[in-house]
Amino acid sequence: MPKKIRLRPGSQLLLFLICFTVGVWVFRGLTLLSFLPGIVLWLLILACLGVFVFNSLQSMR
Repeated sequence: MPKKIRLRPGSQLLLFLICFTVGVWVFRGLTLLSFLPGIVLWLLILACLGVFVFNSLQSMR
């Protein structure tokens, strides 16, 4: 039986944010979400970086 991989909540949040950001980026490129301003995409990218730094600092403890 294969082992299930359990991610910490911070890692789950980071994975969700990355997938959501890529989805918004793709749909915006396909002009399905073209009404969104570019700052929304930049804020999502910055949120991903912030969560990554926070998780890295938490894992060093």
